[in-house]
Amino acid sequence: MSTRIATADDAPQVIPLLLDAIGTIAYWLTGASDEADAAERLADFFKRPGNRISYGHVLVAERDGQVAGMLVAYPGDDAGRLDEPYLARMRRDFGDAERVIVREARDGEYYLDALAVAEAFRGQGVAKTLMEVAERRAAELGFGRTALIVEADNERAYGIYARGGYVEDGMLRIGGSDYRRMVKRL
Repeated sequence: MSTRIATADDAPQVIPLLLDAIGTIAYWLTGASDEADAAERLADFFKRPGNRISYGHVLVAERDGQVAGMLVAYPGDDAGRLDEPYLARMRRDFGDAERVIVREARDGEYYLDALAVAEAFRGQGVAKTLMEVAERRAAELGFGRTALIVEADNERAYGIYARGGYVEDGMLRIGGSDYRRMVKRL
């Protein structure tokens, strides 16, 4: 298995994984009304630099020429700037009403925004490899910690992150759901 930074051409394989990872947040973030619309809007953002899910912020794991998994990660300091394209699109599509995106990432941390593994590759260490690569990258960039969120009732994922050294650091409410915030010192 190899890992690399995604390219815009990876959209057809990455976007379904991204949808799996973020679930209903995709509808809230893009204003889409159904999965096909959400996928199209996410692909548009993925192919453009300067936003949180831009290909430049996505690590992919490949096996046998297939994207086995993906992880979206970026500096927390950049979160506001990276969310502005979503806010601009919301204002364009839904009017000038005040739009807010809950800030998941904090300054001084490298934020692991979304992680998903293709079904055919689950249970083969893909997620662990992507997490390790992202954590190494964070350290190389000078960050002392990484952070992520996990749905409050997702005990399986919570346990995986806890065993990987992440500790709980509060709760967030996003799109009507509760999420546990977790941090790992590097």
